Amino acid sequence: MSGGLLVAGTTSDAGKSVVTAGICRWLVRQGVKVAPFKAQNMSLNSFVTRDGAEIGRAQAMQAQACRVEPTALMNPVLLKPGGERSSQVVLLGRPVGEMSARGYHGGRQERLLGTVLDSLAELRATHDAVICEGAGSPAEINLRRTDIVNMGIARGAGLPVLVVGDIDRGGVFASFFGTVALLAPEDQALVAGYLVNKFRGDVSLLEPGLDMLHGLTGRRTYGVLPFRHGLGIDEEDGLRVSLRGTVRESAVAPPVGEDVLRVAVCAVPLMSNFTDVDALAAEPGVVVRFVDRPEELADADLVIVPGTRGTVRALQWLRERGLADAIARRAAERRPVLGICGGFQLLGEHIEDEVESRAGHVDGLGLLPVRVRFAREKTLTRPVGTALGERVEGYEIHHGVARVASGEPFLDGCRVGQTWGTHWHGSLESDGFRRAFLREVAAAAGRRFVPARDTSFAALREEQLDRLGDLIEHHADTDALWRLIESGAPRGLPFVPPGAPA
Repeated sequence: MSGGLLVAGTTSDAGKSVVTAGICRWLVRQGVKVAPFKAQNMSLNSFVTRDGAEIGRAQAMQAQACRVEPTALMNPVLLKPGGERSSQVVLLGRPVGEMSARGYHGGRQERLLGTVLDSLAELRATHDAVICEGAGSPAEINLRRTDIVNMGIARGAGLPVLVVGDIDRGGVFASFFGTVALLAPEDQALVAGYLVNKFRGDVSLLEPGLDMLHGLTGRRTYGVLPFRHGLGIDEEDGLRVSLRGTVRESAVAPPVGEDVLRVAVCAVPLMSNFTDVDALAAEPGVVVRFVDRPEELADADLVIVPGTRGTVRALQWLRERGLADAIARRAAERRPVLGICGGFQLLGEHIEDEVESRAGHVDGLGLLPVRVRFAREKTLTRPVGTALGERVEGYEIHHGVARVASGEPFLDGCRVGQTWGTHWHGSLESDGFRRAFLREVAAAAGRRFVPARDTSFAALREEQLDRLGDLIEHHADTDALWRLIESGAPRGLPFVPPGAPA
């Protein structure tokens, strides 16, 4: 059996995803054949593998950190929220139905533990190491009985656990101590130690606290990672990374032309794959912001209506906010609008939905000659095509089937004037197409904007992953980390009372 490690966190957004990616990139640079794994992911930011399976985008990026092709084994359970209390359950890359949170945690989740452990075992059989990412906190005592992503998977697979804490939030010592102290003795035996994330200042001032933490819990700290601007990978459920365009350092290169391009992204409910705009944010001179008021569209050179898990709900939201009228005025004035996936669907004339919202017949915005019918079978593909004279790659994740009546062909959708629509996520990551599209937008907006010739989105991604690997290599005790991965948690770790409630 190969080595393994579970990267847990004191909280959501403690840095588990980036630490996992960083460890993966560090290992692969040492010649280790490594794979990422997350048993259960709750996210609307997903990706399609080459064999047509849907997984979380964070695991796809971690696979890139490992320099391996992503597969469904790396994220066997994906939950896609469709409202406050229900989610679509995607099992081994395929949707298997909708379920309430109570129904899922009331028994379904427990029954998936076998599938999760089998997936992990299959990865471990073909790799030297598997670096697993937890979810939320392992000390969520109300959910421990049915847990399959934190201590449930650690105990089931005998994985050592590294707990990551975000010191930039404050309270990291209490978080580390409390996390261990709320675990059962069998779970505590697997928690090897801690990793401090996002530290600012002089590490020598932190060291006495780390020594005291070791004395209190018998567990060492495996590294202190400094705060770095512009670090991150594709987020699961937030806009923070995309808003900052953190595929590059925060000091963005100046525009090549005389003008910048302003892009306004409508922050629709249940927004999915908001990382589609990261490639725009990576372009020198392109300013991307997320908006929710019609007046924020006034100075935008391009408005994007992104994907959403609730097309009809997003359509209603746009109308209630006055954004629908503002978008319609833009289209009439031949000012650029781009709809992606659900955003494309709601720009059409008509939607028939008995699957997602069960709203039946709904009128769209009528800006594109498209009629959409929701099918129960989800489309999951990795298309390749040509647009604006350039090769384009993308991926599709949708229930809506679009019938395009007229207009100029555009990928799988169409274009009318300066209003564009497509189901293809990720198309803007194709460098030649992105530059051609931005030139069209600039011309329509009357901006003297010029795309940079040498912006390679793939290279920026690789640069980002290398920086994460550097962070681990330079600021973690990599010898101790490798011993942990190879040999498991140290024996004889002390119990920290009181432990988990009965």
